[in-house]
Amino acid sequence: MAERTYRIHIAAELSGVRVELIRAWERRYGVLTPQRTPSGYRVYTDRDVALLKRLKQLTEEGVSISDAVKLLPQLQRELSGASEPQPSEVSASSLAAWRAAVLAAAESHDQAHVSAVLDEVLVALPAIKAFDEVLAPLQREVGDHWHEGRLTVVQEHLVSQVVRARMVSLLQVGPERESGQHAVLACFPEEEHEIGLMGAALRLRRAGFRVTLLGQRVPAAELGRLVAQLRPTLVGLSAVVDPGAAGFAATVAAVLQALPRDIPVWVGGAAALAHREACEQLGARVFTSQEDWRAFTAGPAVTEEEPPEP
Repeated sequence: MAERTYRIHIAAELSGVRVELIRAWERRYGVLTPQRTPSGYRVYTDRDVALLKRLKQLTEEGVSISDAVKLLPQLQRELSGASEPQPSEVSASSLAAWRAAVLAAAESHDQAHVSAVLDEVLVALPAIKAFDEVLAPLQREVGDHWHEGRLTVVQEHLVSQVVRARMVSLLQVGPERESGQHAVLACFPEEEHEIGLMGAALRLRRAGFRVTLLGQRVPAAELGRLVAQLRPTLVGLSAVVDPGAAGFAATVAAVLQALPRDIPVWVGGAAALAHREACEQLGARVFTSQEDWRAFTAGPAVTEEEPPEP
């Protein structure tokens, strides 16, 4: 049976995108390539209409159309139900080359090239593979180069801002198979590093969680009030910068004191790994490996013995 098609005015009505805007998106960004009738009129399929709806949703959420169209391959896979590209096709040398290209662009203060390289990564790799093999290691390399004096603060920010923007885009596009589970994710009160937390949000969304992502520097008391109101399945905390054993233990104790005692709390990040014993003594679980994710997402529900974390 022939696929149903619609003239542009009907497609506009169904998608909520104005006719003039559809034409502009086609002309400027190549968003769609509509079929033509023998008389030369544009016609659009149900999938075209669904794609227009997703682009409209993203722009209403604050994503520019120029950034939204960079996610077209992922949006099209999402709408068709197709699987993401297989990561086995990308070699370790290619992953390293992408990271090296970004660092070189940072040294040249070329943010446009940083963006172009990371856009290529997101087209070539599934979202979690892109995070694990390029975005997260890249952030670590950038941090190391800054500490060693090989990158300035400006160059570090030049990369970090693009990485964060791409993570926001992935979280807005990512498929959300609702499982009825909910995670609240936040950084420690003085923690400013949030890329790892965003990676946790991406994984949880792909596992069917609803995610409330709070990001950097979340005060313990305010986090506690929110968690008491939302009653999520779990709370995930990110602690990267290490204030020392005493400072870390005091922060964990203050945060846990503010949270309801019956909701599992997981802590991740370099500081959490350095002070795992303190976390566990105070009642928080520490995320240590990918096995935690696999064990967690394999089960139908979260228990106090098996949650994940950023």
